[in-house]
Amino acid sequence: MRAIAIDEYGDTEVMTLRELPDPPVGPDTVRIRVRAAGVNPVDHLIRAGHLQGAYPHHLPLIPGWDVAGEVDQVGPAVTRFAPGDPVMAYARKDSVQHGTYAELVSVTERAVAHKPAVMSFAEAGGLPLAGLTALQALSAAHVGAGDVVLIHAAAGGVGHLAVQLARAFGASRVIGTASPANHEFLRGLGAEPIEYGEDLPKRLADLIGGDGRVDAAADFHGGGAFSLVRNPLRYVSVVDPAVKEQGGRYVFVRPDGVELESLGGLALIGKLRVHVSREMPMVEAPEAHRLISEGHVQGKIVLEGLA
Repeated sequence: MRAIAIDEYGDTEVMTLRELPDPPVGPDTVRIRVRAAGVNPVDHLIRAGHLQGAYPHHLPLIPGWDVAGEVDQVGPAVTRFAPGDPVMAYARKDSVQHGTYAELVSVTERAVAHKPAVMSFAEAGGLPLAGLTALQALSAAHVGAGDVVLIHAAAGGVGHLAVQLARAFGASRVIGTASPANHEFLRGLGAEPIEYGEDLPKRLADLIGGDGRVDAAADFHGGGAFSLVRNPLRYVSVVDPAVKEQGGRYVFVRPDGVELESLGGLALIGKLRVHVSREMPMVEAPEAHRLISEGHVQGKIVLEGLA
């Protein structure tokens, strides 16, 4: 198969298109023919070698953890999927080597979900990691009916989905931090935009009144306002494990096909949409990594499949 892979860690030029062996199909494995692969900040960290202490890495290495496509082949123990089914998956594994910037990727059945008919492959390819991160973070913060919720970095890949999920969970108000250029985008998602910065506590108090504190908060960027949550247990960060020392919660997203199916269900009833800001040929993965590393992407960047 063809794949975008690296033989060494470094800047974007280490990624090249080459031929590699097709991934094997184990007993409980779904092999997917890739139609779209979402690009996430973690991808460029892996390419640069910054996560070698967190996972075993093996070269040559194919980046990418998001995928949408059609089932190519299934193992004998697989019961929920058949060749030809449109699917999506968060394809993170225990070691980093066989990612989704390829024609084919093998994923354990428990991480795979059916692609909703209302979503394009690009939209479905941008959903898994970001959508599951948002869902698991808001679940850890126990976001529910009547809550006032703060989403830090609300216009990004995870944040824009978290805004919609908070509304779907019944939050009465969703406040989203973002640069002014993204404020109209957030209003369209049902959030009340607010600019981040050192004076965020004052701006938040001016916006919601009282002491300016919210019922729950999710930090998807770092440097979120921990003190602005009434109950520390309802402050969740996906970037800073140290919040646990202050009584907050740290969430590290896990693959979960059942939860991914539930996100697809919300898309089917019009309560969740993936904003794809840019769809690019997979051979332009170096440029996609450059854009994602700058940290100002609205929604998701998605790579088109090589087939």
